[in-house]
Amino acid sequence: MPNPFFDNIARVTRRQMFGSTSTGIGLAALASLSGSTDASTGDQGLPGMPHLPAKAKRVVVLWQGGGPSHVDLFDDKPLMRQMVGQDIPESIRGTTRLSTMSSGYGKWPCQPAIKPFRRYGQAGIPLSEMLPNIGSIADDICVVRSMHTEAVNHAPGVTLFMTGSQIPGRPSMGGWLAYGLGNDTDNLPTFVVMTSSDKTKTCGQLFFDYYWGSGFLPSRFQGVRFRNTGDLVPYLTNPAGVSAESRRAMLDDLAAMNAAHLADYGDPEIDTRIAQYEMAFRMQSSVPDLVDFSGETKSTLDRYGADVLQKGTYANNCLIARRLLERGVRFVQLMHAGWDQHGNLFTQLEQQCIDTEGPSAALVKDLKERGMLDDTLIVWGGEFGRTPFGQGDPANPKGRDHFGRAYSWWMAGGGIKRGTVYGETDDFGWNIKSDPVHVHDMQATMLHLCGIDHTRLTYRYQGRQYRLTDVHGEIVQGILG
Repeated sequence: MPNPFFDNIARVTRRQMFGSTSTGIGLAALASLSGSTDASTGDQGLPGMPHLPAKAKRVVVLWQGGGPSHVDLFDDKPLMRQMVGQDIPESIRGTTRLSTMSSGYGKWPCQPAIKPFRRYGQAGIPLSEMLPNIGSIADDICVVRSMHTEAVNHAPGVTLFMTGSQIPGRPSMGGWLAYGLGNDTDNLPTFVVMTSSDKTKTCGQLFFDYYWGSGFLPSRFQGVRFRNTGDLVPYLTNPAGVSAESRRAMLDDLAAMNAAHLADYGDPEIDTRIAQYEMAFRMQSSVPDLVDFSGETKSTLDRYGADVLQKGTYANNCLIARRLLERGVRFVQLMHAGWDQHGNLFTQLEQQCIDTEGPSAALVKDLKERGMLDDTLIVWGGEFGRTPFGQGDPANPKGRDHFGRAYSWWMAGGGIKRGTVYGETDDFGWNIKSDPVHVHDMQATMLHLCGIDHTRLTYRYQGRQYRLTDVHGEIVQGILG
């Protein structure tokens, strides 16, 4: 399989090739920048990809940073209501690894769901009454109740799902897809990231660039983060006195110099630089159209909620995500912080649901109405769940700690079995009783739905073939439609 890693190693041979032919990479890139129809402007991905027919052409990850509480939202446990305040038995707890905030506790007071559950849809899926909008799409989703992870803290947990390792430095999932499958649009990035946070900033979780980075892949495969204040992307607007024509001429001259430099050294980052300049130029016209909501109907805007027109909100990002998908963006990663309820469970959890579950459901409905849900994979989840026991004063706990032994996600579209629940936990939501799904299993399944054999999408780095799932991962057949 061709691998850009070896470009530098073979630079002498490449220099000879570039100097002796009119179809070298640098000249092809320059032709693209100059508007020639003889060279493709898009990244077409790797030969032989996809490996199998893809159910999902595009992916949206609705990341709920901080750890949504599975026992409050998705995994109803009637026995916990009967045992409120009593210690969760040691036979259940075992030797579970917990964070340092609660690992030394002497009391483990059972904390049942803070709000009642209801059954939603024809499938009758039990969900918290704090999730009425998610309930309205119950027949379109699969709730996975048996997720598990080794991570006990936020950044390692997020990094594990996004990159396949708790240690930063590896390519993110969106980067792997961009590398393997290429892009479907010339006017927008293949991989876009947007972030938001709870209004009162109670969560305090940071979003690190390596959550959407390219790691050891060439940097053109990293996610492009849209900002939530000011312009979506910096410097898209030409300075005063600089016309589009003069900008085009300057970029053409710059591209010619970069192409010559690329021919000399064969550094793939020069190729990245050429592509990024061109993408920025094209985004000068595509981004204003992207955020022009004048063509959206009132009913659509109302569906996303009162915050939909407020820049930087989760609702606004969900609407932009739909518009990105319509325009050919392959991977959209929305990251929302606010689910880390250590001491404010009884107030902040419901507020998080009010702010996010409506827009999440709206995106699913919107895509379904536009005939895009069947080939769009939507994944909603966080880095772990929350402890079934209360955190703080055992007599009057106010929150829940991190919990990775068992937690819940939901998925929709793109080859997912609809109106189903997969996996089961014990009476306390502590241990998985059936059908466990590890983070690497979820990664393997998502790649499979995109037409990729996760064991074959690899990149050689420092003498080893790396992949998103490391040396792990099994496809979760039970959630496939």
